[in-house]
Amino acid sequence: MTNSAPLSRLLSDRRLFPVIEVIPYVVVAALIAFTIVVDHDHRSRLIVSLVLSGITTAWMIGLFSIPRRLRARQWFRAVFVVGVIVLFGVEVAHEAWFGVFAVAGFIYAFALLPWPWRLLGVAAVAAIAGLAQASGIPKTTSLGITATIAIVFINVLAMCLFCWIQWTSDELGVERSKALEEVRAANARLEASLAENAALQEQLVTRARQAGMLDERARMAREIHDTLAQGLIGIITQLEAAELAGSDPGKRRQHFDAASALARESLSDARRSVSALRPEALESARLSDALVEVAERWSARQGIPVQVTTTGTVEPVASEAEVALLRAAQEALANVAKHADAGRVGVTLSYLTDEVALDVRDDGIGFDPARPVAGAGGFGLVALRERVEQLSGSVQVESEPGHGTAVSVRVPVTPGGQG
Repeated sequence: MTNSAPLSRLLSDRRLFPVIEVIPYVVVAALIAFTIVVDHDHRSRLIVSLVLSGITTAWMIGLFSIPRRLRARQWFRAVFVVGVIVLFGVEVAHEAWFGVFAVAGFIYAFALLPWPWRLLGVAAVAAIAGLAQASGIPKTTSLGITATIAIVFINVLAMCLFCWIQWTSDELGVERSKALEEVRAANARLEASLAENAALQEQLVTRARQAGMLDERARMAREIHDTLAQGLIGIITQLEAAELAGSDPGKRRQHFDAASALARESLSDARRSVSALRPEALESARLSDALVEVAERWSARQGIPVQVTTTGTVEPVASEAEVALLRAAQEALANVAKHADAGRVGVTLSYLTDEVALDVRDDGIGFDPARPVAGAGGFGLVALRERVEQLSGSVQVESEPGHGTAVSVRVPVTPGGQG
């Protein structure tokens, strides 16, 4: 790859004007003045020197007189520098002091020639300058020839080494500029990526917050159903039964007492749900004992015998699973009271290898699972399924008209016990 400072850039940079436009002409003017002083007694030699200086000046002026698009082309710059070198060689051959023009030759070679041709141009100018410096040495002896060659060699070596260092520095500057540009581009991409990630993170946080709100609403709906709704339904049922008791004060008092006890129980459970969202029955008892307590209270209110059985080795279960199983038992018993017209109910809690199962069976009228029960509402079973499925569990309802109903809930065991 060649590397040079384009002429268009040199001409557009005001700082380089003194270098490429002024100094060469100053050098030529100084040579003309010196020639006039030294050769004023040698008319013919003075005329030749002045003619060569004029041709050189006209050649240099021509560089800035032609169209810009032409002087920006490599072949034109090469022709221009070759012309300067040829004129420089002729001038030195005519008068040795024209070796001072090497300053202008080096300026044009460095500024206009691409690499590696720049090295060749600089070497040619240095060689001519060395011959000018050795002009006073006799060339008739081997010592004089050796000295001349040495001077030329030293000039060429020094200037070529300087040219190589300058080119290497330019190459490093170009690579550094490219690297900085790549770093800027990478930083811009990184900033854009960070901004995009921040936006995505904000969206995720917003969605997570919305999902949490929806989960909380669903959970609160289940808790309200499991506490207030079931309690109110039980109270209404007892009050309706008290009205149907007619003139029997004993039965009416029994139903009123049951409604009152149920109201206190529901209020206490509701307070517990609001404060800790954990059923009161589980605060001071294991799940199996809590099921017995819930079943006994339900049996006392409804007048339907309930048998609670626990099988398997009792293992610690996560609190969420215990709550889900207890709520499932309450929901199943509430549905038995509302729809089953059952004579007895069986509740079985089974501790299996990797899950806990709750089965609630009744000998009531049953129903067709494909057809919803009229007036049942349906939220209780939906809420139960949501609660259990959040724990990776399952709910199954089996029933047949005239053959009772069985509700089966299975929840995986969480290692570590109650959390």
